[in-house]
Amino acid sequence: MLLVAKSPCRVDFAGGTLDIWPLYLNHDHAVTVNFAVNLYTHARIESRSDKKIILETRDLGGREEFDSIDHLAATKKFKLPLLAYALRWYRPETGVHIVTNSEAPAGAGISGSSSLLITLGAALNKLSRRGYSLEKIREVAQNIEAQIIQVPTGCQDYYPAMYGSVSAIELSCEGIARKEIKLPHQELADRGVLVYTGKPRNSGINNWEVNKAYIDGDKTVRRNFDKITSIAVAMRSALEQSNWDEAGRLLREEWSFRRKNAPTISTDLLDAIAEKSRKAGAKGFKVCGAGGGGCCFLLVEKGAKEKVSQLVRDLGAQVLDFAIAPKGVQVKVSA
Repeated sequence: MLLVAKSPCRVDFAGGTLDIWPLYLNHDHAVTVNFAVNLYTHARIESRSDKKIILETRDLGGREEFDSIDHLAATKKFKLPLLAYALRWYRPETGVHIVTNSEAPAGAGISGSSSLLITLGAALNKLSRRGYSLEKIREVAQNIEAQIIQVPTGCQDYYPAMYGSVSAIELSCEGIARKEIKLPHQELADRGVLVYTGKPRNSGINNWEVNKAYIDGDKTVRRNFDKITSIAVAMRSALEQSNWDEAGRLLREEWSFRRKNAPTISTDLLDAIAEKSRKAGAKGFKVCGAGGGGCCFLLVEKGAKEKVSQLVRDLGAQVLDFAIAPKGVQVKVSA
């Protein structure tokens, strides 16, 4: 059997870090807002007639082999942990040869690892006949990622890979619910500039330290999350109304807030892009993910995209051509 799968990465608008349990439980109407971007992770999984396991990553250039799934399961340390942990859970009955690739640049902060776990999970779910729902695949992926990084993980990064489009991920005592935000995809792409500034030199925001401080009752951290929640709720409303001026203002507010509370999220190049792009027509700026490098996203005035893009290139960063990915994970199966 041959399975070929792919899913999109994501760009986050607002509400990041809030999606880590149990932080959101103390904030009414908690929500995270993001969109799926047409930079994909890919997996090609071919079953074998023997028990051998072969794992490869095209983008990272890694490879490792195991005599069987039992050999893999008994191994303590992996060169390619994301692939190995996923395979250890789904445990196909035959040997497999897995080859993965990511279109996201290294350390981009657009959730390449979360996307790849959805890509792998959806394909391995079919191969191993687990019969999981898409939501169960997400739950397994999130738990696998927590096993790998050894700290709690948030849920928001998986939903763009699952469903595509623009999402509001509602977080409450009732659980997690993803709702599509209907807006003109092309207009968002025409008003957006996605920039890659290089692989991060530091870890940016340490979500685990924030999580610990919150649980320990740090009043400043808890007030910060009140602010994060209100920005995210307002961002959802602005996008639902295609109010681009307000969305840009909220993006600036989100960035100013996170920049003030976590200085390591930024770099000299990110600061230069944020400052100088406003004169070229940028309405809002935000670093993607944990920051410290990686990608940033700008909302710009209508017709200003090329001017802002050229300014970014002149500053030494790379502009990534993008569109909103309308669909989530896709798996094709052939005998």
